[in-house]
Amino acid sequence: MTKVVIDREGCISCGTCWEDCPDFFEENPDDNLSQVVEKYRTGGLGEGEAPDDLLSCVVDASDACPAEVIHVI
Repeated sequence: MTKVVIDREGCISCGTCWEDCPDFFEENPDDNLSQVVEKYRTGGLGEGEAPDDLLSCVVDASDACPAEVIHVI
């Protein structure tokens, strides 16, 4: 498992991450910002751990994020 952190305050709600990797990222229905799906969340809405089988799409989503707010650690 790899730690993933979304800087939700910097998110611009473009949808790139949840379109590229919907098994890990989703749009929060209340504020329309990106969040980690509950299954993989480890703390707040923007904190999670990506399993090995999703790591490639998580990294792709991070690389594609125009606001550069997704950090794969």
